Amino acid sequence: MRRGGTLARQALLVRVGRRSAETGRAATATRAEVLYTPALAVPAVPVTVTKPEVEAEPDAISLLPGEHTISRKASFALVNACTLASLALGLMAIFLAMDGDVRIAAACLVACVAFDGLDGALARKLGVSSPFGAQMDSLADMCSFGLAAPVVVYASLADSVPPAAAAVACAFVAGCAAIRLARFNVSPKDGRFFSGVPTTLVAAVLALTVLIGLDLPGVVLLGGVTLLAFAMVSSFPYAKLARIVKLPPWLLLLPIVGALIQPQMAFVLIVATYLASGPVLWMRAKRV
Repeated sequence: MRRGGTLARQALLVRVGRRSAETGRAATATRAEVLYTPALAVPAVPVTVTKPEVEAEPDAISLLPGEHTISRKASFALVNACTLASLALGLMAIFLAMDGDVRIAAACLVACVAFDGLDGALARKLGVSSPFGAQMDSLADMCSFGLAAPVVVYASLADSVPPAAAAVACAFVAGCAAIRLARFNVSPKDGRFFSGVPTTLVAAVLALTVLIGLDLPGVVLLGGVTLLAFAMVSSFPYAKLARIVKLPPWLLLLPIVGALIQPQMAFVLIVATYLASGPVLWMRAKRV
């Protein structure tokens, strides 16, 4: 009995030892797995690197729209040269008027009118019209027709009317010319009529009045200058040259014949007829 109990205890100890060994190995394995299990992958968070802001340089403004070929650049330069020539002639007219050479100054104004028409015609013909050219032409017109023309007229009227009255009338012409040019730049364009008499035409009339030595009393000339200034800022429609040349040929021959017979009287009638055409066309449009 004692021996059998001893064998039983030994067998039990062996079984307990095996279980303890297996438990120890499992615990060791579990601990090892815990110690050596790789860390869970953490999702990467995108990191945005902010670069220092750099001011973008403005693009260079192109004065000539379209392709910049050599021929187009040459055409563009030619058109603007005509505009600068009109500006230079206007300054020359001012200098000559200050020196007392009024008729030569008036001839310079007539040349200004010719160059002003030439630069626009060339720009359209050569296809180099641009906003830069339009603004430059407007500034040249203000110098030649808004300033030079009143100075020449003042120099011509100084001996026939009171200087103060001549100064007021000429200053009125300059102010109306500035308003007319500014309004023209921001107004929609009409291919048939001008809104008010153009500054170019007013300057041409004033220059020719001085150039041909129109034999009228000083007060009448002063009134005509004031009337032309009002006509520039009026809203009356005045026909453009393209519509005038479409008149019947016999009607166009009348001023030519009149100029051969009596130039001064023909000039006055032509100017008066054109000035009166604006109110007539305006009343006709109101009736319709």
